Amino acid sequence: MNADKRRAMFETWRHANPHPTTELTYRTPFELLVAVVLSAQATDKSVNLATVKLFAVADTPQKLFALGEAGLTPYIQTIGLYRTKARNVIGLCRMLLEQHGGEVPRDRAALEALPGVGRKTANVVLNTAFGEPIIAVDTHIFRVSNRTGIAPGKVVDEVERKLLKFVPEEFRQDAHHWLILHGRYVCKARKPECWRCTISTWCEFRPKTLAQVG
Repeated sequence: MNADKRRAMFETWRHANPHPTTELTYRTPFELLVAVVLSAQATDKSVNLATVKLFAVADTPQKLFALGEAGLTPYIQTIGLYRTKARNVIGLCRMLLEQHGGEVPRDRAALEALPGVGRKTANVVLNTAFGEPIIAVDTHIFRVSNRTGIAPGKVVDEVERKLLKFVPEEFRQDAHHWLILHGRYVCKARKPECWRCTISTWCEFRPKTLAQVG
């Protein structure tokens, strides 16, 4: 894909949604960190339903750590892998309190050292909470990048490197959200809805789908 096509696609997304953001509900970097950890292999909707109640009683590392795994579990047991996630969330709260003064670090290595935090989660926090022009590659972004031709790659790290190389700088801050939303609602895994896709003119996916009738 050439640079003109990529620019046209991102200009189209920006025109339609100038200020995209995550669909996870949060107020602070800490709440976002916890929400992203909980969202692994779960929907944002299910996480939001849980955290609206959780953050009402425990919205800081101190308060959440005081709950302990047993106290946290009732709030998140509707989310997949909740036992592992409860252990990780309490563990990351402990590390934030012991090593970072209760603050979420604005540093990739420090974030990735926290329980339950991998590169994708660290990237989401750095981008969304701290405004870093970083692109976190999840399953939606991986699919859209390959299917459209924006940044094809066989593994997540390759796609991330290509996105950072090929996405024009002016779009890099918001690219993460535009790509996720496009993959979640239009360029779906089983059948992309090409008939209502705003960037289909430039997309290099050849077997474009037609609208279903009836």
